[in-house]
Amino acid sequence: MSKLTAWERIEIVRTPGRPTVKDYIPMIFDSFIECHGDRLYSDDEAVIGGIARLNGRPVTVIGQVKGKNLEENKKSNFAMAHPEGYRKALRLAKQAEKFKRPVIFFIDTPGAFCGVGAEERGQGEAIARNLYELSTLATPIVSVVLGEGGSGGALALGVCDELAVLENAVYSVISPRGFASILWKDSTKEREAANILKITAEDLLRLGICENIIREPEGGAHNNPQQTAQNIKNYLEKSLKNFSEISIDSLLTNRYYKYRKIGECTE
Repeated sequence: MSKLTAWERIEIVRTPGRPTVKDYIPMIFDSFIECHGDRLYSDDEAVIGGIARLNGRPVTVIGQVKGKNLEENKKSNFAMAHPEGYRKALRLAKQAEKFKRPVIFFIDTPGAFCGVGAEERGQGEAIARNLYELSTLATPIVSVVLGEGGSGGALALGVCDELAVLENAVYSVISPRGFASILWKDSTKEREAANILKITAEDLLRLGICENIIREPEGGAHNNPQQTAQNIKNYLEKSLKNFSEISIDSLLTNRYYKYRKIGECTE
């Protein structure tokens, strides 16, 4: 798998039938109670969230929802959240902090929705508010990139103590098509853009952006969803156990320095 190009990985994560957060939740968690709405405007079906149990331990689970067909994708707006989706995520994260539950984010989006209505309701502010609030949220946060992690729409669920990436997932500041459109004024060069963006799991680990790579079955997660789910579960159990042994003060200090060191370079 490590020999695949970034574009080949993008093709894998866009494979019809690749497991989504709605597939993983019942395979990983003992129970799940979904919570709806941002208490300000509406419920955004691009983001699912609620209270679950991981081997009996209460956790808050929040994820971006991709569909497996056109109808499911239309319902979830192709996993492109509106501001109310990010505000729902933050509401549930703050609730988790109050009741001392760890937060588990599942990232899978090409980016935040950029329609007029979303902008009118404060899309940029909602994403920025999540970055600000999650940076000091006094409870452990673990984020897992399931497929695509695009731009600020992904980062709004990506401020965490540990970031894990599925083997074929990608995580980028901009989509390859957007990159090609800006740099070369030619969106058809997205394959070339993908291969120079440094967005694969191995790139992210080498650059210190993620802490773990979660293995997928050969050919991709869709070839054995149960095994992929078990790999994710094993990682989450180990990660949360480690965080349970750290004080909140130390957790927040470590989170701060995790992001301060990203982007270091030498001349």
